[in-house]
Amino acid sequence: MAKRDYYEVLGVDRGADEKALKGAYRKLAMQFHPDRNSDNPEAESKFKEVSEAYEVLKDADKRAAYDQFGHAAFEGGMGGGRGAGGQDYSSSFADVFDDLFGDFMGGGGRRRGGGQRGADLRYNMEVSLEDAYEGKQAKIRVPTAVSCEPCGGTGADDPDSTTTCGTCGGAGKVRAQQGFFSIERGCPTCGGAGKVIADPCKVCSGSGRVQKEKTLSVTIPAGVDDGMRIRLTGEGEAGMRGGQTGDLYIVLSVKPHSIFQRDGGTIYCPVPISVATAALGGNIEVPTIEGKRAKVSIPAGTQTGRQFRLRGKGMTGVRGSGRGDMIIETLVETPVGLTARQKELLKEFEEAGGSKSHNPESEGFFTKVKDLWQDLTD
Repeated sequence: MAKRDYYEVLGVDRGADEKALKGAYRKLAMQFHPDRNSDNPEAESKFKEVSEAYEVLKDADKRAAYDQFGHAAFEGGMGGGRGAGGQDYSSSFADVFDDLFGDFMGGGGRRRGGGQRGADLRYNMEVSLEDAYEGKQAKIRVPTAVSCEPCGGTGADDPDSTTTCGTCGGAGKVRAQQGFFSIERGCPTCGGAGKVIADPCKVCSGSGRVQKEKTLSVTIPAGVDDGMRIRLTGEGEAGMRGGQTGDLYIVLSVKPHSIFQRDGGTIYCPVPISVATAALGGNIEVPTIEGKRAKVSIPAGTQTGRQFRLRGKGMTGVRGSGRGDMIIETLVETPVGLTARQKELLKEFEEAGGSKSHNPESEGFFTKVKDLWQDLTD
């Protein structure tokens, strides 16, 4: 039986944020947990289904892969590993119940055996179509929390003032029984660090980190498109008291171009041509994304909307996967501001047509109209 869509399983839309995902999973996990449904044989499979969906969607990388490839991202060697099928979902369940019982136990969001992990950060970057084609090196400035230098991120003004936590015995975690579950949480006294600071650092007030703006160098690969993300591991917020540093996600958007329009690897370029060129034919030069020119031969009798394909003149593929094509679409331009002599010449041209049509599109249209009227009067 085919797997259900993960968003459908959790009952959220595709743009749901982390809070909405966690709330939906929390509700369903409580509803279908096997310990609460001993008389319902289907509860366990439903619990595993919602846990699998949450395990994938809560992880930024797995979610991006799922949004692009669906369930195939985790099958047949696509790199999903245990992220979908066969996963031990206890970590997802523990994350949610950390929030549920945070007020009861204290120290919400701490990681086992250490300080609190720093938050992941998002940076929105807009690039030009040319930069998306070529790739570029960019400098960005990101306000974030960094490790406090005076205390080395420990949060202690004097290292000798740090003692082993008496509540958890230095383990950084404690257990509590809550209903059906035994919950393991970060120690509320030491915040999961396993140590208590008697003399906190005066610069960071014992948190082990301070606010600062960082300058980072980012490589934008050639071929990027709207919505693509670049992950810089360890460039997010520093953790509390030496906790793990979060990651920085750079979300890209490509600015609209004044000439070109992009659709994946294909670039479209509308090109106006004169009536004379359209009627008689000729050669025109068009710009290309790499800043060069390409010659296009326009055959006689070209109509508006006719397309010409320039192979290999489109966008660079991500990770060097070749180049797309460029599509030239002609727009036959009606002349304006004619002189008296030009108008006279056009009238002579029209009168010289006789019974021979020079306008196949209009002739075809009015022939169909004539046939329609004939059918209506029969």
